[in-house]
Amino acid sequence: MQQNPYPSGRREHARSPFVTDIARRQDMLSPVHSPIQRAHFAIAMTLLWAASTPLGAAPPTTPSAPIAVATPHAVVAPFGTRDDPYYWLRDDGRQSDAAIALLTEENRYARASLDHLRPSMGQLYVELRGRTAEADCNVPYTKRGLWFQTCTRAGLAYPVHLYSRRADSRKPESLLDLNELAAGHRFFSVGSFVVSPDGRYLAWTEDRVGQRRYLLRIRELATGREISEPIADVEPTITFADNGVLYIRKDSRTLLGNQVLLHVPGQSAAGDRRLYTESDPTAFLTVKRTRSDRFMLIGSSSTAFTEWRFARASDPELAFQVIYPRENGHEYDVEDHGKEWLLLSNWRADNFSIFRAPIDAASDRSQWQEWLAGDTTRLFETMAVMQDAAVISERSAGLKRLRVKYFADGAEHLIQFPDQSYAALPSNNPEQASQKFRLVYSALNTPSSIFEYDLKTQKLKLLKREPVPDKRFKPGNYVSELHMVPARDGRQIPVSLLYRKRAGARQAATLITGYGAYGTSTDPVFNGNRLSLVDRGMLFVIAHVRGGQEMGREWYQDGRHLNKLNSFYDFLDVTDWLVREGRSDPKRIVAQGGSAGGLLVAGVANMAPNRYRAIIANVPFVDVVTSMLDANLPLTANEYGEWGNPMLAEDYAYMLRYSPYDNVTAQAYPNMMVTTGLFDTQVPYWGPAKWVTKLRRMNQGDSRILLMTNMFSGHVGNSGRYQRLKDVALNYAYIFDQVGIKVHITSKRHVDWPKRSIDGAFLVYKTSPDAP
Repeated sequence: MQQNPYPSGRREHARSPFVTDIARRQDMLSPVHSPIQRAHFAIAMTLLWAASTPLGAAPPTTPSAPIAVATPHAVVAPFGTRDDPYYWLRDDGRQSDAAIALLTEENRYARASLDHLRPSMGQLYVELRGRTAEADCNVPYTKRGLWFQTCTRAGLAYPVHLYSRRADSRKPESLLDLNELAAGHRFFSVGSFVVSPDGRYLAWTEDRVGQRRYLLRIRELATGREISEPIADVEPTITFADNGVLYIRKDSRTLLGNQVLLHVPGQSAAGDRRLYTESDPTAFLTVKRTRSDRFMLIGSSSTAFTEWRFARASDPELAFQVIYPRENGHEYDVEDHGKEWLLLSNWRADNFSIFRAPIDAASDRSQWQEWLAGDTTRLFETMAVMQDAAVISERSAGLKRLRVKYFADGAEHLIQFPDQSYAALPSNNPEQASQKFRLVYSALNTPSSIFEYDLKTQKLKLLKREPVPDKRFKPGNYVSELHMVPARDGRQIPVSLLYRKRAGARQAATLITGYGAYGTSTDPVFNGNRLSLVDRGMLFVIAHVRGGQEMGREWYQDGRHLNKLNSFYDFLDVTDWLVREGRSDPKRIVAQGGSAGGLLVAGVANMAPNRYRAIIANVPFVDVVTSMLDANLPLTANEYGEWGNPMLAEDYAYMLRYSPYDNVTAQAYPNMMVTTGLFDTQVPYWGPAKWVTKLRRMNQGDSRILLMTNMFSGHVGNSGRYQRLKDVALNYAYIFDQVGIKVHITSKRHVDWPKRSIDGAFLVYKTSPDAP
């Protein structure tokens, strides 16, 4: 059994989960033993005094926005030199007195500016939590005779993973309780966990800071004791061979995983055997065991190629050999079936085809036989190879759907669903021999449902529907639509809409979101939090801009590298369409995006600031050129294919055309709320901090631009479901305030909660004991 981390954030690869970066645990000095720590301690004490003042109380004086000192700094590149007066904000060690002081002042300014939203945030948090199932369990599954299930429990922030050695057990045991592991840590996340084939050991990876520099830990299930010392600086993804754990070790400088090692439980990590070293700095690594349990795989992937190696899981030597060697421009994925590999490859079709090839002869392409041909109307994204059929996840006309193709006779069909705009995705299917295939079905107005599809009878059986505890919720009260909107160059942009039927979607206050990078598509799936928006008459919009692959692989190619400007143009064209069609009130549109989506909304803020009432940019990648010039930053080399290489003249000139930090000009900007994390290594804090500072200096209007730095986490923000609901409540309160929607307070006893959340999560600096 293995749980893979959900890909999120700027540093994602377009087709694979080979992305990660990030934190060795080191003991920190006492705040009174180091001059730097003493300075930080003084700042913390100052802010703790500020926190003692009730959040609703008016400050003695109206706060002024922090002003950062501009210090000339030449950023030298082969094709130009730029002055970056706020370069001094960068501090790789996160210990600079000046940088920490500015972030602290920014947080105090944000706290004062958001003070009036305290009642709304409290009410919204109660509302959001009321739609959250406090105690719930997912659909259990079996693997190698073991029974597994994941549950949440009332009042606990993290899930509990359960298991049993009997498939029909009614008294499962705790496998991994994340609440116990998270105790004492301000941030906690498990990357993946896996049980050994013999059922003796549990291995998992954990991150205690948010930097994605994981610890590998191993526990003996019979005794519950850890039998190996934790191994630091590993990638989140691990897997078991028959004789040990395969893990990926990070490079100490780039934080990229570049070595695959085998660790035998109970033995010293010093003796771990190196199985593979990746020499290409642009490549990500991953490891996995095939669904059949017969093979171990090592994958190397970049924006330009994919390469897989395999070894038999029972081979004590784990002698890996290449399935098909890397070629520039060739991407593929593999699963085994009997004596063959099935290869999902873009060899003959940009949108991928599926081929069959002998296990030991796949490196000879003349042995490949096309089994399912690709075309321009559909993109094959993934495949799940079962015993009698393969289930292919494909995209067509903006929809994510599932196709079944049988091995015996080659017959194929789509699994049919009723909604106009929806997503059907594979669920957990660990046993290849099963005749049942589990899938997730969801739409913007339909809670996610787990179905079991019988591959023989072709019948769907509902196993579980996502609970929405709010008794007032009825899917029929909400409308989900998919529209094709013309772009300025004639292309058709998919746009997903959600609104309440009673309110309609005419001249509505609007939240528009987008991403548009790495070929990552934004699926129109249900999120109960959004009901708080649409129940108050708002229109929720997803602009599926170029850079994703909702419309096929070409959609991705047309929104990256030297075509990146199309992403911004698409977002603006969708905004204009919403106004032109009378869907949105032009004076009440808020744009929001995170990471690469933060780049998207930051870019349109420069291009057309008057289109938006406000912009929310979460961990935005805004300092594109300077970041990509620095090979010492994690993952820079991996992303030349996405953003460009500024060491090349054409790339450098093009990147300067859209890099948000480099395109801030003297004009009136909308209100903005910008978030970042002190320990973010994917989009380091200094990028958003520099951008906000420059925006304030150049802003010709009276808008308020806020920067909030989470001093205890990295790219993904707060951990734990309740803290994340508080983040959503803050965002929504800000949105309602910007578009003039009043949040009615139904109980004053809920008003005081944000003080701890805002002061604790965003606004008080305290050295984390888990910080690197």
